Amino acid sequence: MTTAREQYKVGQRVRVTQQVLLQSKPSSTTVEGVIEAFEQQKTGSWYAHSEDKKLWLDRFRLKTDEGEIVYCNLDQFSRVEVVGGGGGE
Repeated sequence: MTTAREQYKVGQRVRVTQQVLLQSKPSSTTVEGVIEAFEQQKTGSWYAHSEDKKLWLDRFRLKTDEGEIVYCNLDQFSRVEVVGGGGGE
């Protein structure tokens, strides 16, 4: 089984689509860019029985074509597609 850490590499171009519920209706947003960092980071939220008593999330730092830096916290509703032949280190 391939883990997300093995599947995505710095330098790859990806499209991330995320979905949230707004007033009981799903809403989605999509961002496309090059992965600058991919790591697990803890949130500021407290979560019982986890390391450092924090909730840990997979997080991308992407750079868009316009130069904007976007952080994406990945969850079960996130869809990540590798776009193009994309890089790696």
